[in-house]
Formats: sequence, structure tokens, C-alpha cells
Amino acid sequence: MIKTRITEMFGVETPIVMGGMTGVGYGDLVAAVANAGALGFITAHMFNSAEALEKEIRHVRDLTDKPFGVNLTILPSLNPIPYDEYRRAIVETGVKIVETAGRNPVDHMPDFKANGIKVIHKCTSARHSVSAVKLGVDVISIDGFECAGHPGEDDVTLMVLLPVTADQVPIPIIASGGMADGRSLVAALALGADGINMGTRFMATQEAKIHENVKKKIVENTERDTLLTNRTLRNTARVARNAVSEEVVRIQQDATKTIEDVRELVSGARGRANVLTAGDMDGGIWTVGQSQGLIHDIPTCAELVKRIVSQAEGVIHARLDKMAG
Repeated sequence: MIKTRITEMFGVETPIVMGGMTGVGYGDLVAAVANAGALGFITAHMFNSAEALEKEIRHVRDLTDKPFGVNLTILPSLNPIPYDEYRRAIVETGVKIVETAGRNPVDHMPDFKANGIKVIHKCTSARHSVSAVKLGVDVISIDGFECAGHPGEDDVTLMVLLPVTADQVPIPIIASGGMADGRSLVAALALGADGINMGTRFMATQEAKIHENVKKKIVENTERDTLLTNRTLRNTARVARNAVSEEVVRIQQDATKTIEDVRELVSGARGRANVLTAGDMDGGIWTVGQSQGLIHDIPTCAELVKRIVSQAEGVIHARLDKMAG
């Protein structure tokens, strides 16, 4: 087995993480990831109340006795999000690992620290990682330009961003963006990471509670089948190429267009209802990373994690050791 500061810190068997994913990070998948020896996160803002989040946490505990966490993505919203209540639910249910993303978690850190909760903060730049370390986070999850969702505005791929970040922060780092197999894991470790985060790869698993059409589309797609939306708004998002995302990109070729010109098209609720739930692949925007070019099947989480570790160990022993010798 591959042991790193991540496996030691969180008591997991492998340095593989499934971070929070909107519309995907439900308890059944999180428990399957945990039982496979990896670390999964319930996505808090998918639940409309602290009580609903608490219920999902209890559901995961019914399915596994392995470590898992909760993702708290801190974003501006037209509708108030009960972050303080989510934090209370996390503390009161005894969850000991939180992944934060979006805005920095400064308002939540005192409670988390006071209750012995380890915080992984997701960043898209080395400079933001340095700031997060100063806030007291325990782990940085660094997102390269290849990632699904919001890659930031610097357009730096993980091949450069990861070692640049590793040179500047002393705490463990998780590599995110483009990670999908054992080769990814070995490369990330070589570049200074202590583990990898996979989103798109875990979407294409049997336990993911999304429509089978989505999983099949991920397998069918290549690394070229994503588009970048909202570039002119400096809120870049990497999403799957489909009729809706192509229309958004066409509209936004005119730099005078605002979010109001595409609001209905880029609605996350529309994408979750029409695509992730109903399986209409042109029904809305849905996020996916370039790593889909490395995904060729829909295994169970246990099969996937076992395969990644086996492949990584094979690369290390059969290829790298041989080259070094």
C-alpha cells in the first residue's frame, strides 16, 4: 500500500479523495468511497437544512465505519445558504474532516479548530494556498486548469501548479484536476502531492446516483469534449460540451454580454434536474473535467480504488525502480 501524510492524517487506506460535487456527493457514494479505502465528502449545500445534512451524515454512518467528511463550498448566492447551521451540524454530529472551497473559510475556522476538525481547503493558485496556510488549514487541495467546475482565472495546468505550490506550502497537498488512474497518482506524488482528488472519475462509478446516460457520456467523451464558459465574466467554468454550453460560448463571444444574457442557460438547478437526474445530455450545463479522456468504464468504487493502487504500484516497481536501477 502507498502511505503518505494524507493516509496518516485521516486514517484512510489510500491517498485517494473524492471531493465535494454538487448533485453527486450523496451519502451512498461517499460510503462506497470510504469502504473502498478512500476519503469521500458529502456536499453540504445540496441539503436545504442542517437537519437534512445531519440525516445524510447518519445515513453514511449506517453504511460505513470508515472516515469520511463534509464539503462546505462557500459561494455568493441569491438565496441565503445556511453555512452557520451546516457548521453546527458538522460539529454536533462529530464529523472530523471538512473540505472547504470557494471563499476562504476564515469565519468557520475557530469552531472547526476548537472541535478538532481537520480542514482541507481547495485552491486554484499557489498564492491563495499560502494565504490558506496562514488561516490555519491543515491540507491544501490544489486545482489545476484541467479540472471540472471552476479552475480559477490563471489557466495554469496541474503539471506546473502542483510543484509551484509544493515549493511554497509546508502542509500536505492533494492534487486535483486531471486525476483518473494509477499513473495520475504516481505523477502527483512525484510532483510533491500527498494524494489525489478525483471528481469526474468517481462520477463514472456504479454507486454514483446520477443518470446512466451521464456515466456513459463520460466514457464516450474524449479529453477535448469540454468547454470553458463565463470567461468574459471572470468566473470561468469547465463544463461538458453539449448544445447548451456551445450556445453559451457563442453568446459570450460578445464581451458586452452579462450574466443576465445566459442566466437561464447556465442554471445549475437546470443542469442537475435535466442532465444528472433525467439523463437529457443536452438539457443543461453539467460540469466534467478533461480527465474523462482517461475514463473507459463504469466500475464499482472498490474496483476503481483497488485498480488505481495496483496500477500505481506497478508503475513504481516495474517502471521507475527499473529505470533507477
